[in-house]
Amino acid sequence: MGNAMRGVIAFIPSERCQRYLVGDLKEMPLDRTLDLSGHQLRRLPVTVCVFDELVKLYLSDNNLSSLPDELQGLRNLQLLALDFNCFEELPAAICRLHQLTILYLGNNRLHRLPRELRELKELNTLWLETNCFTDFPKVVCELTNLKTLHFGYNQIRSLPKDLRRLEELKSIWLAGNLLTEFPPELLEMHSLAVVDVDRNKIRQFPNMSHMQGLKLVIYDHNPCVNAPIVGEDVRRVGRWADNSDDEQEDEGTKAQSEDTTEIAEPPPSAFGSGCCLPS
Repeated sequence: MGNAMRGVIAFIPSERCQRYLVGDLKEMPLDRTLDLSGHQLRRLPVTVCVFDELVKLYLSDNNLSSLPDELQGLRNLQLLALDFNCFEELPAAICRLHQLTILYLGNNRLHRLPRELRELKELNTLWLETNCFTDFPKVVCELTNLKTLHFGYNQIRSLPKDLRRLEELKSIWLAGNLLTEFPPELLEMHSLAVVDVDRNKIRQFPNMSHMQGLKLVIYDHNPCVNAPIVGEDVRRVGRWADNSDDEQEDEGTKAQSEDTTEIAEPPPSAFGSGCCLPS
């Protein structure tokens, strides 16, 4: 089916037309994985929800803004990809998928998350990059099994103290936000292996050498006057990354006195297609 025809049919809301976009779904895929990405869907055909043994469902790069309540019938679903859609609110049915471990919600129009999200006790990977958040959603702090959190390219200025409850968190990605100081909460999260605060507004970085699990810290494109001090085996990506701690301090003091630090402007493609971009 040509893209032009798909585009026309996508605007017709009938269940029959939406089924036409995804083909004849009669049998459960043998690998228990269903990929309907890039089908220009505006509605998810309810027929998808009868596959109650489905483990992975990819719905990326469509035009979805809601999901049917029948989705909660996918009681074995472990991965749900909804990135690059048009969601402004998180569909309630998602919060009833209690076996979910991976949830992709990047590049939508979300600005808040429901309290019911905390019911996803098995969730260990959550992508929320390039949305419309101005405040960090506190319900995320109740996802105590979380190991990976992508929250880049929103508009948050700080993190809640309760983030420290995520004792299993291994990597946090906060690039492209409006942080003016390095979040002190992260300094107390000793399980962190990866910290990304690229493209923020941070001027001073703390000593992070006590974070024994740390493997990588990305701090490039900040108006900083120093680099973070880290342990011996930790990789740094940013200004003065290859210098010793003494050299960092000397050059940082000089840069601070001259006040000549500039931030490189990221290319538009770095932000994806989200609706809210940091200024």
